[in-house]
Amino acid sequence: MRRRPVNLIALSGDPSNPMDDNDEVAIRLADLKAQHEELDDVIARVVEGGPFNQLTLQRLKKRKLALKDQIQRLESRLLPDIIA
Repeated sequence: MRRRPVNLIALSGDPSNPMDDNDEVAIRLADLKAQHEELDDVIARVVEGGPFNQLTLQRLKKRKLALKDQIQRLESRLLPDIIA
């Protein structure tokens, strides 16, 4: 599974390129979404490819679910709470 590179220059704290917490969260969120999508593709290929190891598939799905949970936590940090 390949990961997208994170913009390290933007995260370096360079004063000419100030980033706030939301920018860092958005970058991390994009990275997690890319990983989730890639993992979804890997799972689909494993299932379509014929005989497969159930334990491997279970681990891939567990990792995908963990990524989804992280994505939801970060998305909730970006969206303000709405008081009804």
